[in-house]
Amino acid sequence: MGDGYKSAHKALAIYGSASGGGVQPGELPVQGKAALIEKLRQAVASATATCVELGIDLDAVQAAEGFQRVKLLEDAVEVVLVNDESKRKFLSQVVNVDRLFKAILPDPAANEFSPTRAALVVITDKLRSELPDVDISDVMADVEALLDRSVAAQAYVIHEPAAPYDLSRIDFSKLQKAFAQSHKHTEAAKLQAAISAKLQRMVALNKSRLDYAEQFQKMIDAYNSGASDVDLHFARLVAFVQGLNDEEQRGLKEQLSEEELAVFDLLTKPDIKLARAERAQVKQVAQELLTTLKAERLVLDWRKRQQTRAMVRQAIEVTLDKLPDCYTKELYERKCEAVYQHVYDAYYGEGKGVYPLAV
Repeated sequence: MGDGYKSAHKALAIYGSASGGGVQPGELPVQGKAALIEKLRQAVASATATCVELGIDLDAVQAAEGFQRVKLLEDAVEVVLVNDESKRKFLSQVVNVDRLFKAILPDPAANEFSPTRAALVVITDKLRSELPDVDISDVMADVEALLDRSVAAQAYVIHEPAAPYDLSRIDFSKLQKAFAQSHKHTEAAKLQAAISAKLQRMVALNKSRLDYAEQFQKMIDAYNSGASDVDLHFARLVAFVQGLNDEEQRGLKEQLSEEELAVFDLLTKPDIKLARAERAQVKQVAQELLTTLKAERLVLDWRKRQQTRAMVRQAIEVTLDKLPDCYTKELYERKCEAVYQHVYDAYYGEGKGVYPLAV
């Protein structure tokens, strides 16, 4: 059977049949399909109303060609990205329209909604191409559905997603100039998405960076609530990037690898005051611990056996016993537990984990 036929059965099973029960194999109740078409009509009306509120003319998008079409799509993306709520609302409505539309296929009744659905999808495609590493999975269970051009495919081009910013190489003066001369909400959303992607990687490598994630979320919340406008939000994002780049280089300044820095941070945060010699001693402990664990303890599937888990914990306790005298017994025990949990979470083999195991 074709995908459209299967989708119809799936949708009708959700929306009911003429008798009020589930749809049985081979059944295509007329009342069920009619109800599905009505739901699509309502979904299209809702999505269209949202576009009207945002100032998007779907008919104009559908009819435009060349540079005018590009401009209308860029303008549409700009208003959709006014804040996260407007983006989520628009995307969720497009998903709803697209799912219902495909559930009706291959019924000719779908043709009535094809132009509007196509315009909505191409705006979404443009939005996705603008945002690097954007995660819209919360409203898109099936992203591929939005890229399907099996209906009204002509005149549409699927753009490859934009390459993420390399935040460490940003020319901030040029970035500010580009922001001032272009669609501000779109540029802010691009930078925000790039920061989010980089921050996720940095926090995965070192949980002590969670305070950066909290700070970033506060900026987003302030922007979405209207407490900061797009100019202020962009300025804050730029400043945040500079701090993030400094954090990424901190390991080099401390002469520690990313792995060693993660352990060092666990041993020294929050606010443990150390003299220079003590600080050097803690660094040495972090380096020695990882050397010991990776050479002798972190064998394949070590987390699955009680004996190997105990050997890892013992190595941590023995090595951390070399911490400076300012670490009290209580603090030492807390650090042993924190480091063991970090190792358990970050090194678990089988091609997984934050850090790979050389086994």
